[in-house]
Amino acid sequence: MFRQIPGVIDARSGYSGGGAKDPTYEDVCTGATGHAESVLVTYDDAVVAYGRLLEAFWSGHDPTTPNRQGPDIGTQYRSAIFFHTPAQEAEARRSAEDLARSGRLRAPIVTQILPASEFYEAEEYHQQYIRKAQAR
Repeated sequence: MFRQIPGVIDARSGYSGGGAKDPTYEDVCTGATGHAESVLVTYDDAVVAYGRLLEAFWSGHDPTTPNRQGPDIGTQYRSAIFFHTPAQEAEARRSAEDLARSGRLRAPIVTQILPASEFYEAEEYHQQYIRKAQAR
């Protein structure tokens, strides 16, 4: 979904927020590494605002289900925003508060908003997974 937004240069699947070094998909799936499946979005802030990326994030998944996205269950599927700057943190928290007050959700937001740690790129077969699945 991020690749559809003008100004997004790249969106890479990977793993963030855990303690293990160089985790594989199989490692992350155990839940033992502490990582969340995540997307590292590279964008041109002269073309697209961070707030627009946050809008896509909120609309692209259910931020009210702890440790679950669709049929996938486990801590690796938790909802999380990993910020890189204090300004990103403030904007992410403000957008979460705005969404919570909007009345659009039927349950509280459980999304974690955390400092970015090392991002480990997922294996190639995970990159653009939905596009690849739709092409089959």
